[in-house]
Amino acid sequence: MSETKKDKQLFTVGRIFFLLIVIPLSLMALLIANGIFKVGETTREQAIAVLDDKSQTEIKMRSINTAGEVAKFLEERRNDILVATIIPTTNSAYKEFTSKKRGYIWVREDKKVRKILAPLYTEMSLINRTGDELTKVVDGKIVPKSKLTDVSNPANTTYKCEDYFAKTRRLKKGEVYTSHVTGWYVNRPDFEKGKRFRGIIRLATPLFDEKGFSGMVTLAIDTRHLAEFTDHIVPTQPEYVVEANASTGNYAYMVDNRGFIISHPLDYHIVGLYSNGTPVPPLTEKDANALIKKGDEVLNLNLLGFMDPGLPEIEKDAAAGNSGIKTYKFGGHVKFVAYAPIRFYSKNYPKPAGFGWVGMGVDVEKFNELAKAYSQNVEKEVKSWTTTIALIIVISVILLFLIAAILVRGVSRSIETEVPEGSEGVVDYYEDEDEEE
Repeated sequence: MSETKKDKQLFTVGRIFFLLIVIPLSLMALLIANGIFKVGETTREQAIAVLDDKSQTEIKMRSINTAGEVAKFLEERRNDILVATIIPTTNSAYKEFTSKKRGYIWVREDKKVRKILAPLYTEMSLINRTGDELTKVVDGKIVPKSKLTDVSNPANTTYKCEDYFAKTRRLKKGEVYTSHVTGWYVNRPDFEKGKRFRGIIRLATPLFDEKGFSGMVTLAIDTRHLAEFTDHIVPTQPEYVVEANASTGNYAYMVDNRGFIISHPLDYHIVGLYSNGTPVPPLTEKDANALIKKGDEVLNLNLLGFMDPGLPEIEKDAAAGNSGIKTYKFGGHVKFVAYAPIRFYSKNYPKPAGFGWVGMGVDVEKFNELAKAYSQNVEKEVKSWTTTIALIIVISVILLFLIAAILVRGVSRSIETEVPEGSEGVVDYYEDEDEEE
């Protein structure tokens, strides 16, 4: 075979190898690199986006939906107590009733957070017309008769100040008394040690016989189930979290119809009671410094005008039954909040304010700082991956060329072995003779 023909064969083999392997691999690597770059660019653009009108509207809609879920939850609890009036008034029946009403909550135990199935109600009781408890279940356990009390005296109630007996006895059949959030206050030092707020919302409905008012049935909602609606929300992201990080200023909370915080990532802002049953005073311009120094930081938005006039305005608008969006300053930071009313009404929660409202706040400055930092991290990752892909392409091409050279060399030797030198001129006479015939 001539040198020219052999060279052409070798070139053809190398070209086929190059077309079938080197080019596709290179194109694939380039496409991957381009894809990584585009994903990084999109992510970076999303990260540095400010809290625009669309984002604000989405957060507002989320606050409206959450408020609706809270209202539904409270309506279901009101239905529960009405059902409780027709079940047998025995310890076993009450224990069974409370044991079946459960929901999932996240709790902190031994410095760990875990999800558990917990009873919705911490208490259930039957009370006669004079205020004496006849049947009572607390935390799933039947209370012995020796420990039953006369709750017509607020000092004898669980939190030493509850007046639900006096208020419930004035209700009509089918009406339900719903208390405000009541519980022992958790101050800042205790919160930082891991303690969390655990209170109740007391429900009570009157009972009647032929003589008129005969007593009442009560249920105590564990407020941890109420807090579940807001504790796990980060307004700027769709995913739920175990615990919202309050230091980011990006979290949800709940306010009652008096303006008190009743659910918040920082439990020391939640309204509560001292151990003697007296309420912990909220922060005001006059005593804020003294209370903060003590670790008592209950917040009532109606009283926080000294921090920013916008705070009482938000409370006023929400109390009028409105949803909306406002900005204000808190602790020297610009805050955005979307709020929506919780449309649950009762004697204790009249229209238009109802039960209260859900707020979703974002610290605009911190949000932009975090977004910028995240954008920079994404940019570093994109550069790192792009460099890696480029290096892989270069190394792959070099290796493939080496492999191609080795294969071509092998093919060359094979051709030389199969076609002996000088055989090109030999004529196949037998074949010619056949053709002549």
